[in-house]
Amino acid sequence: MTPPHPVLELTQLQFRYAASEVLAGVTLRFQSGTLVALVGPNGAGKSTLLRVAAGILAPGGGRATLDGAPVHELPRRALARALAYVPQEFQPAFPFRAGELVLMGRYPHRGFGRLEDAADLDAARAAMQAADVWHLRERRFDALSGGERRRVLLAQAFCQATPLLLLDEPTAALDPAHALAVFTTLRSDRDARGTTTLVVSHDLNLAARFADRVIVLAGGRAVADGAPREVLAGAAARAAFAVGLHAGELPSGTPFVVPE
Repeated sequence: MTPPHPVLELTQLQFRYAASEVLAGVTLRFQSGTLVALVGPNGAGKSTLLRVAAGILAPGGGRATLDGAPVHELPRRALARALAYVPQEFQPAFPFRAGELVLMGRYPHRGFGRLEDAADLDAARAAMQAADVWHLRERRFDALSGGERRRVLLAQAFCQATPLLLLDEPTAALDPAHALAVFTTLRSDRDARGTTTLVVSHDLNLAARFADRVIVLAGGRAVADGAPREVLAGAAARAAFAVGLHAGELPSGTPFVVPE
């Protein structure tokens, strides 16, 4: 029997950098098997929220918990088995090859001192193929383009095989075909493993098309939360982005969002 996925809860979450308040009492709960898009204007606190949820930053107030346990207090290996976090930027200290970085995603699942086995290698290959970077496996990570690096980091997260994925703008710097492929893969992963995915994105069209739920963050608060089309066409999104958004549907049924 598959164990139940941990439930991520943010309760009255607060955070500030020096005198600047970034999160001002955010309360959210994330159910298993949902793909959630976190959207909002620049500086709204989206990336900070993700870093607190990942246990990288300790909240200045409130709580970020997995099944009731404070995220930033969990042992690192236990946390790495529960969630995978993909930041906007990442630069390794050593010139690893892409394949080596992806294989590091298996570390939380290996016993102490145990080298990777055939199952680990198979998982890495499947993850790289899903992110369309298998052909880059022998390339140095620091020699890749920005878009290729993002896809390699996404492959590492897939290889980690956690029930929670926290992704900070995974389609930034990607061409339309690869951006579409990323969200298609995220949805497939949700369907196959019941993964809970929280993704920060500025691509409202992809959010409208693939997300089960959209949350609008503005001024450090969650100002709207619900079904993508209703949220993105609502008054709260209009106020947050300082522009009206029209949510429509193509003849094929594919939803889209454009400024009015």
